[in-house]
Amino acid sequence: MWPDKPSHTLAMNSETPASPIIPISRFSIFATGLDHPECVAFNRAGNLWAGGEAGQIYRIDSTGRVEQVITLGSFCAGLAFSPQDELFVCHPASGIVHVAADGRHELFASHAGEHRILCANFGVFDDAGNYYVTDSGQWMKRNGFLLRFTPDGKGQVLAGPFGYANGLALSADQLTLYMVESDTDRVYRFALKTDGSVESSSMFAEGVGRFPDGLALDTRDNLYASCYASDEIIRIIPTGEKKLFAWDRWAILLGSPTNMAFGGPGMTELYVANLARQTITRAEIGVAGQPLANQR
Repeated sequence: MWPDKPSHTLAMNSETPASPIIPISRFSIFATGLDHPECVAFNRAGNLWAGGEAGQIYRIDSTGRVEQVITLGSFCAGLAFSPQDELFVCHPASGIVHVAADGRHELFASHAGEHRILCANFGVFDDAGNYYVTDSGQWMKRNGFLLRFTPDGKGQVLAGPFGYANGLALSADQLTLYMVESDTDRVYRFALKTDGSVESSSMFAEGVGRFPDGLALDTRDNLYASCYASDEIIRIIPTGEKKLFAWDRWAILLGSPTNMAFGGPGMTELYVANLARQTITRAEIGVAGQPLANQR
């Protein structure tokens, strides 16, 4: 989830970004007709699910055919599938919602312990069924938190307060969790214990575009950050070095990109939700994405 976008990238940046690793021409429209999609996630069958600005939950087949399953009545943020392939939606107006494949849904959580969730934004599962979630809090109020729900549904605050806590990505060994802090253009790194609790935290990268939002990892441990306010994707290698991965000066194929998911044959296609558009775009990037908990 995001506050109002600043004026266009080129109006705020006097310099044109460096040449990206892949050209924008490699991207194409996979699905269209969505209501400003925020998040994307693949289920085990290979269907892509996405959320809409008015609360829509969409299911998209491999041909790009879009089907609206339900509406939750207001903006949908992050989507994540559990190891059992059950869908959980961060719904800022109410908390976290569990959505069944047939569209039935119920509120999973409005609180994590005694902490009331102000703005549930993004979640990711580990193989044990622990569900890590960001509560963004309020823009520039530094009241964001990292939360965790155990498989029995009990929630707690793991870390914070932060600025606008946003996208998450979990390493393949499930001992490192990355988190975006959007209002500082930073990515944090948390060392996790084997029980899923936080052992320590550190700054992983700063100056990550403008308004980094979503994160995704490939099988080489490269981290990708989609940047909502600068219409670009930044790739961060394991040492923390940043490189411009993709950029759209026209904001058409990357138009306020928010979240990403790997899919397609061999999971080498990167799918991107474009909040300023009605599209999900994709590009073959030549490296496989890391499988998530429901895909292993």
